[in-house]
Amino acid sequence: MTEEEIVEIQKTWNIDLVKKELENIFNNNSEIDLLSVLKSNSFLFYELFTRKYGIQPIFHEVSFGNNYRCDFAWLNDNSDGPEWVLVEIEKPNMQLFTKKNEPTQYLNHAIEQVRSWERYFDENPHEKRKIFGAVARFRYILVAGSKKEWQEENHAKWRIHHNKNSNIEIHSSDILLRPLRTFVEHPEEFWSFAEHPYTQAPSQLQPFWQEYDYMDYWRKII
Repeated sequence: MTEEEIVEIQKTWNIDLVKKELENIFNNNSEIDLLSVLKSNSFLFYELFTRKYGIQPIFHEVSFGNNYRCDFAWLNDNSDGPEWVLVEIEKPNMQLFTKKNEPTQYLNHAIEQVRSWERYFDENPHEKRKIFGAVARFRYILVAGSKKEWQEENHAKWRIHHNKNSNIEIHSSDILLRPLRTFVEHPEEFWSFAEHPYTQAPSQLQPFWQEYDYMDYWRKII
């Protein structure tokens, strides 16, 4: 990659501004403001992507049924079939556990919210094709709470057990901060994100998969 290409990537987002915005958001524990910043800065999802190159656009506020909506969704166009990633974002400093080291009502509610998506698609398999075109599998992600609280011994053990026995991955909100440092040190790693610098409206989801040859192939199979 040439120096000129790296400079163009660096121009895609105002890193200093994003850093200041996130500092305020984490200090104010604002879920709404966090969602707003994420919509405008796709690179913040860097660590949630299993593949960092050739990524597909991220869509925000994707609804299914009358009562369900994920905050963000994107396609992993894998060789073994389309994997759709559905993400729920909670308050960055949401209280996770009680003094008895039991999950709080807030954490339980967030997990149940994501589980309801899974149940919905199990009960309404035709909706998968209607909304996403074709689905080989879903990957469910919940981002909630601080790294500091998750690193407390009992909480860390709880999350290890949960992630091992559940289809829902739980990550701390700090996973959205780490790309800031990575971007400064290795901006060339974000060339694919620069092709899709911000998230797209849910109305663009169907046109996306309808026009993608990869999805056309899998729609004939699944």
